[in-house]
Amino acid sequence: MSIAETENEIIEEFEIFGDDWEGKYEHLIELGKSLPLIEEKFKTEDRLIKGCQSKVWMHSELKDGKVIFTADSDAIITKGMAALMIRVLSEQKPEDILKTELNFINKIGLKEHLSPTRANGLVSMIKQMKLDALAYRAK
Repeated sequence: MSIAETENEIIEEFEIFGDDWEGKYEHLIELGKSLPLIEEKFKTEDRLIKGCQSKVWMHSELKDGKVIFTADSDAIITKGMAALMIRVLSEQKPEDILKTELNFINKIGLKEHLSPTRANGLVSMIKQMKLDALAYRAK
């Protein structure tokens, strides 16, 4: 599935809740439970996302020309945000990750409903994922 197709799928999922942000947060928490978890050996200081209030570890590797992301967090909402980002960007080619604008974040209203520290964490997560993609593209 392409990044755009996955983004559209997420937008449709969140539209079900309308303006019910309690429902949207519950959905985000549920998504966090499905997060492809990072192996314990990768929960290291160098894999912590900087700028996040909670702890978020992110690992990536290149397999068959596609970037595979795994992550974990000690906060349930942040875990859900990581699950969303991985759902959209994992199993994609580095070039596609680099050129995507991730429009779904604004379309589901996520950025405007996050605290400033969570919003910073989301931006940091995206930045790290794009940096990883850039490194793999260079190889």
